[in-house]
Amino acid sequence: MINNFSDFCAALLDCGFSMGGGNSKGIYAVIPYGWQEQAFIDTPVKWHTGDPETDPWEWRMRVLEERDDIAYSKLFFKTSGYITKEWYPLFYAVRRQGESFKEAYERGTVSRAAMRIYEVVASGETPLHDIKRIAGFSKEDKSQFDRAIVELQSGMFITMCGRAHKLNKYGEGYGWHSTVFATVEDFWRFRGVKLPKLDPQESYERIKERILLLNPAAEQKKADKFIRG
Repeated sequence: MINNFSDFCAALLDCGFSMGGGNSKGIYAVIPYGWQEQAFIDTPVKWHTGDPETDPWEWRMRVLEERDDIAYSKLFFKTSGYITKEWYPLFYAVRRQGESFKEAYERGTVSRAAMRIYEVVASGETPLHDIKRIAGFSKEDKSQFDRAIVELQSGMFITMCGRAHKLNKYGEGYGWHSTVFATVEDFWRFRGVKLPKLDPQESYERIKERILLLNPAAEQKKADKFIRG
């Protein structure tokens, strides 16, 4: 039974990975219900209350800001998910196949819009609003930008690492928080982790075995998409 943030982290570290938003998508979610279903479930864990101890929406930033062993980003089915430090290298091996961003771009597996974004993030942690500005995306480019930012997360080139306010001319924060991104390598390096080089096929098989342990009813096609991104 998960009653708070600490319980959630313990459960996530035990299973290794999870969908992020209250829906297992046929694979697995530590919190398997969303805000629409929670009224019918007897639990203190409720979505969108703003309570950092019992609101899963708050936990996605808490794991990034308070822990060094859990990643959260748009990782699965173009939507959010968590992967722990133990399991991240396996997904990284499958998704990246040992390629650098430059190699992937030259091979044509990432878009030019993604390249513009990656070049900004590769220079250091950058909030979303600054990425748009520095990379030269206009309001008319919103759909292109949104696709590329998800493409980079799914491909494990960049990842969310926190949040930040926009700053006014006096250096004061204002408005809603903006998500901050880092390269995957920088994210883990700042947490004292160097991603090892693992065999992609062996990594794939280990993840698939884990999925079937967590959810024996998982369909092969969905599991494959979940693993490969």
